Amino acid sequence: MCQLHCGLGMEEHLVNNFLDIKKLMQINKLVDLSNLRTAPELSNIQEKKLLAELEANIFNADWITIGIMAPCDNKAIEALKSISKKYSSIQFGNLGSLHADGGVFLKANQKTSNVFVRSENGLGEGILITCQYDESAKESNTFGPLPLDFFT
Repeated sequence: MCQLHCGLGMEEHLVNNFLDIKKLMQINKLVDLSNLRTAPELSNIQEKKLLAELEANIFNADWITIGIMAPCDNKAIEALKSISKKYSSIQFGNLGSLHADGGVFLKANQKTSNVFVRSENGLGEGILITCQYDESAKESNTFGPLPLDFFT
């Protein structure tokens, strides 16, 4: 049975309940991101943990594909460039020719170096990394959404 709380001091119960909810949503592993529609704000400690786990997967993969949900094409391209800057083996060309209006979804394929961007409203915001394998027996895994500035 639920206790009914009312009157002065109700704020304390609301704050305590809100803090309990935030505790449940802590991000400690990449899998914790999988049910989110948009990237959460992360602490430096969380970023370091997630980056170490992500890099183990990226370095094990044969290639990656990158999906970026952003409020505009410039932010999506900036996020993609930050990945290429961090990892010299992940490079893309012809980024200057990309353009889409409004909210966008950018898709980049490391294996082919192809990059596409399209207008798409109603998306969240963040970076999705899919680790791909040449062997069909190995299953690809998608990680994210990670914040747009995750790799800077």
